[in-house]
Amino acid sequence: MAKDYPETPDGRYFVAKDRLWRKTDPRLSDTERRAAVKALMKARRAVRDAADEAEERAARDAVQAAKERLGERGPVWWEDGAPDETGKAPWNSSYADWWAARA
Repeated sequence: MAKDYPETPDGRYFVAKDRLWRKTDPRLSDTERRAAVKALMKARRAVRDAADEAEERAARDAVQAAKERLGERGPVWWEDGAPDETGKAPWNSSYADWWAARA
């Protein structure tokens, strides 16, 4: 059974575990997105398999870089000046009215 991850009306976030999480930049080509996802999965495996703190730090840095390539972290990918609300509860964000209307 697939989980329901509500998406904000502007397509910038989805909601999971009562928090807003930034979506992948929709302007990425399929090739760019696939390459970044592949790098992300490789980096996550490296975190899991790290033998020491230095390897783990390097792997976590690679995860960060891949997430930034995807637009899920780092500078926001939209250009209208709206702030990043990643990690906020939807009812405590600019999406509060949308969230309340879903009930």
